[in-house]
Amino acid sequence: MARAPAADSAPAPSGFPWKLPPGFPLPAVPADNPISAEKVELGRRLFYDTRLSVNGAQSCATCHRQRLAFTDGRPRAVGATGALHPRSAMSLANVAYNVVFAWENPDLHRLEDQALVPMLGAHPVEMGLEGSGDDLAARLTAEPLYAAMFRVAFPGEARPVTIGNVARALACFERTLISGNSPYDRLVYGGRMDALSDAAWRGMRLFFSKRLACSECHAGINFSGPITFQGADGSVKPAYHNTGLYDLDGRGSYPPLDRGLMEVTHRRRDMGRFRAPTLRNIVLTAPYMHDGSVATLEDAIDHYAAGGRAGRNSRYKDPLLKGFTLEEIEKADLLAFLESLTDEQFVANPRFADPWAGDSPAPR
Repeated sequence: MARAPAADSAPAPSGFPWKLPPGFPLPAVPADNPISAEKVELGRRLFYDTRLSVNGAQSCATCHRQRLAFTDGRPRAVGATGALHPRSAMSLANVAYNVVFAWENPDLHRLEDQALVPMLGAHPVEMGLEGSGDDLAARLTAEPLYAAMFRVAFPGEARPVTIGNVARALACFERTLISGNSPYDRLVYGGRMDALSDAAWRGMRLFFSKRLACSECHAGINFSGPITFQGADGSVKPAYHNTGLYDLDGRGSYPPLDRGLMEVTHRRRDMGRFRAPTLRNIVLTAPYMHDGSVATLEDAIDHYAAGGRAGRNSRYKDPLLKGFTLEEIEKADLLAFLESLTDEQFVANPRFADPWAGDSPAPR
């Protein structure tokens, strides 16, 4: 068990030294959870700690593995009780810039709130801690290292080890998961004209072309549509798209309980609409789509080239999905560009890695 540093009183937490890639704006941070180095390090410990699950065997990192750009490689996530999640685990790369979180919830605007969903949610069960917040606080308080870390991260609180502060620390750590050192970034923000291969250059022109229209949905610095950041216009709205993934009735209907934004708004026009995930590190995050039903990037390109699985009679499919024709060399070029969005430094950065790996015994 790790030992707590001896301290008669907790010092004030420090600020946080953002180390942003060139061209990246400062992430927005809520006033009620200012970021600090101490909160970030506490959040990193918690992110990899299996004590945050009802079975003591799963952590946040179980479904968000660094080497897979903080996804899990599964079509759909599996919870602590073995329950199969209806959604694929989304990448956490650059979540600091997300306007909203999850695949189809337009009301989930804060990482602090999102962190509570997998811990406490029951539909489906993920970490399985519903009704166990006090038990979790007791387990963490019993760890001397945590007792000291919470005290420093949240000074002035008589009982700093709470489920709310767990969520705040996790949110601070997740805001630091910034990916911006891919070959594409070195070209666009670093001016390195040799950063892309000739094939990737050709693929980039295809990606941003009107013929393919990939960038209409996968737009902006995160290749996922609208973003937010410090000083941004607070009126920015998230974007959702129906990619023609299902057609159960010949008119574009999706399976029950898998109808995207419609499940929240109850409006039929929102059938099958989901938020576009980031394309950063996309070669590492297979399988694809909200339910992991597309196995490879090649298959994903074929899906869009065909205009989706839903036919022309779909009432819900995004009008951008008109389909297109690609020569084999063009497809290879497009794949080369998508590969250029991989940030090798991000998936190997020790600042984001498991801090328990060198401890003995680690919580497993």
